[in-house]
Amino acid sequence: MNLPATMSGVVLTRHGGPEALEWRDNLPVPAPGRGEVLVRVLAAGVNNTDINTRVGWYSRQVTSATNDVDQDEGIELGGWGGGIDFPRVQGGDLCGRVVACGEGVGDFPLGARVICPNCIPRPTPENPVALTVIGSEFDGAFAQFCLVQAADLYDVSTSPLQDTEIAAIPCAYGTAENLLTRAGAREGQNILVTGASGGVGMAAVQLARLRGAMVTGVSSADKADAVRSAGAAHVIGRAELPSEQTYDVVIDVVGGDNFGALIRALKPGGHYAVAGAVAGPIVEADLREIYLADRTIHGCTYQSPEVFERLVSLINQGAFRPLVSRTYPLAEIAAAQADFTAKRFPGKLVLIPPQEEH
Repeated sequence: MNLPATMSGVVLTRHGGPEALEWRDNLPVPAPGRGEVLVRVLAAGVNNTDINTRVGWYSRQVTSATNDVDQDEGIELGGWGGGIDFPRVQGGDLCGRVVACGEGVGDFPLGARVICPNCIPRPTPENPVALTVIGSEFDGAFAQFCLVQAADLYDVSTSPLQDTEIAAIPCAYGTAENLLTRAGAREGQNILVTGASGGVGMAAVQLARLRGAMVTGVSSADKADAVRSAGAAHVIGRAELPSEQTYDVVIDVVGGDNFGALIRALKPGGHYAVAGAVAGPIVEADLREIYLADRTIHGCTYQSPEVFERLVSLINQGAFRPLVSRTYPLAEIAAAQADFTAKRFPGKLVLIPPQEEH
């Protein structure tokens, strides 16, 4: 296949608001080296991770909710793993087709439809939970082409899901499946999911139901029907405190002021799993309510390969279908991220890069 020399895409030039994102038509198309695969991006999901990185929310300087980050702080070390190299092509949700392979790659025929985890495990003896994050440590899916290690790709050519639906999966559903796995979620349990109308929250609702659990979702009233359609048996409002000692598992992607109430909502011996804090990362709790009731807290970012392999199996079976509320041309990323942060739509929003070659 004759590949173009350049491509179109969006680069993050610094931490900041939407103005920190630049559209460029002269990005070089990377050539795959040994063990690498070049993927034409078909669709890319919109995620909190990309927005958090853009605004520098991961910096220890920041103690506010994502939407309240003060860009006048001169934020440093605001990327997922600390410092980030600019310019960077973000985009943690990749659905694409293989267009070129480097030496030593034999598993992916040209044209195969592929995805990769948003959080790629890179354990070392010094750090057994080390990760590499696509769109943070290396260029991601907000461009026409993306270069990925072959070992990190999974073939989803046989899935009945559409490209835009598959692009909605890696970050949200990978995070949700990891949360449920780490918390030991299983059939017959009562599970509470915060932020249940969002990407990760709705994924957790669907995947918990596939495990045979009874799910209660926390959602605004205008999105409650979408949460029920995803499989929640009950929906409570954001301002409503959950009943105490009711749930075996709490899946939290919100954080903020309700942390203590979520701990009290657990039965003795229950499990709280967290992978987000859009409402604020600084929380308060009574430690007695944790240790006297033998409740366990799981911080969940590292995903073992087995977690994503199980997810890929479900994708190829068509066992669930993500809710994609709207798609946007990649050039309209600022509008898409604004709609995302405003929580205008339930489920996922997806960006579509230009499909023509330069």
